[in-house]
This record gives sequence, C-alpha cells and structure tokens, in this order.
Amino acid sequence: MNFDFHMHSKYSFDSILEPKKIIKVAKKKGLDGVAITDHNTIKGSLEAKKINNNPNFLVITGSEINTEIGDITGLFLNEEIKSRSSMEVIDKIHEQGGIVVLPHPYRGHEVDELRKILDRIELIEVFNARNNELQNRKADELATSYEMHTIAGSDAHFSSEIGLGRTIIKTECDIKDVRVKMLKGDVAIVGVYSPAYLQPLSQMIRAVKTKNYKNMVFQLYNLINSFREKGDST
Repeated sequence: MNFDFHMHSKYSFDSILEPKKIIKVAKKKGLDGVAITDHNTIKGSLEAKKINNNPNFLVITGSEINTEIGDITGLFLNEEIKSRSSMEVIDKIHEQGGIVVLPHPYRGHEVDELRKILDRIELIEVFNARNNELQNRKADELATSYEMHTIAGSDAHFSSEIGLGRTIIKTECDIKDVRVKMLKGDVAIVGVYSPAYLQPLSQMIRAVKTKNYKNMVFQLYNLINSFREKGDST
C-alpha cells in the first residue's frame, strides 16, 4: 500500500486545499491512504474521514504541531492538542495512542534541542518533497545514527504535490497493521521533489489568510526569484 503521511488542507494557514479534493487526487494518483497533518489542528483529517466512502482507502488523523523547538507531528490522533510545549505535545500524542513523528528535522528546527527528545519520538521523516536533497540526506543520517525508523511524506499544500513523498507498506487495508509496521520500520520510501516555487506561493497564501501584507510582498519577491533561478538553471 502506498501512503502519503504529510499534507495540508484549507485548515492550515498556508493551504487552500479542500479535504474532498485531497481524497480525490490521492486516489487518482494511486495512493491507498493519506494522513492530513494540518498545522495545529485535526479538522482537515476529520473532515476527510467523513468524506471518504472507500473502505480500501485509509485516512489517518494527524496534525503538525508548532512547538518551541519546531514542528512535531502526531499520527493516529482522535483529539485536538492545545499545548505548544514539545514535551507536553509528545505526552498528549502518546496518551491518545498516537505515533510521534519528527518532520523535516533540518528545516525549521534547532537540531541540538531535538537530540534531547529523540528518545521519545518514534519516526523521523527522511524524505520530505519540499526539502532539498541535503536536508533529506542529513535527516536520513540522523535517523541512522540514532537507529530510528523512518517515514516519508510530500508536505503537500497544493494538489500537484500530493503523493510526491510516499511510504510503502506491505499490508492489506488494515489500519492496525499499518501502525504496527510503521513502528517496526517495515516500510520502503520513495519520493520526487516538489517545485521550489510552490513554497513561497504557499507562504503567500499564509500572508493573505493572516492579513500580513508586508510578508505578502516579501513572498512575492521570493516567488519571482524562484522562477528566475529556475530559468538560470535551464
């Protein structure tokens, strides 16, 4: 089964994707399941679960939660997590029977601080389609050095990104078995990188939603530069 364990819907501040659209595109791209991991909320995945009417397609409830040391993702959740303290977030995920994932450790994190909590984390995201190759390679080296199991995800904010990062698990459509095999590290990881211009574009969405017009201008500048760099490389 092919899973994308990291994506964002309209309930994140930097995406406008409808959960219904996510499910439709994921199925069209041959995915067997997704985890919608909106920033600081499980609303997107709960809505997707209600929409999904295919028993052979799994929707895993998740959230990417901002903490003082960077984002921490919880999978297999059933309640919102209000805390923004890393230790408390991890506790709350575990109390729900969830799995703690460290997403993109070399983007938006203080790695020295992360090392203090690695013994309380189950999985490290070693392929994120929005990372660059160096960031993903260093994440893989971190997981290897601490003998930790791994996961992949697209970090999709737009429909074109869905499925770019995939975690492949040999299983039937059994969510309990999926969870067990994730914790055992019985997975394979494949991925294709997302176009660089989509990152400033999603930050522009964030600026619009939060009415941060100064940041909107800055992200427009970044967007133009990303196209310029793409043109120079070709």
